[in-house]
Amino acid sequence: MILSDLLGSPVLTADGERLGVVVDARLAMDGAPEGMLAVTRLYGLVVSPHSHSSFAGYERTGVNAPALIARLLRWRARGSVLVLWSDLASFSDDVVRLKPGATLYSPRLQEAQR
Repeated sequence: MILSDLLGSPVLTADGERLGVVVDARLAMDGAPEGMLAVTRLYGLVVSPHSHSSFAGYERTGVNAPALIARLLRWRARGSVLVLWSDLASFSDDVVRLKPGATLYSPRLQEAQR
């Protein structure tokens, strides 16, 4: 499977309730980059009940310019959630299904503490 297979897929809870569609993915780096590349893993999927496309990073904390675009995209991102990869039960028939008791997180990224 490649990541683009997941984008646009409907996401269902363990009870079969439609949560939304996959609009983005979150990757994590577990260590320092080796050479030119860093080793990454799929951390989770961003699921939106309203949109079928990415929010271009405007769901992140602190992105507020240009103001009109930021406001529009934040409005489109309302209700979106981050589902961790470990909470996915299956991906079949172009549908992502969550495990029972899956936790839904905010998709907003917090700025790093300095």
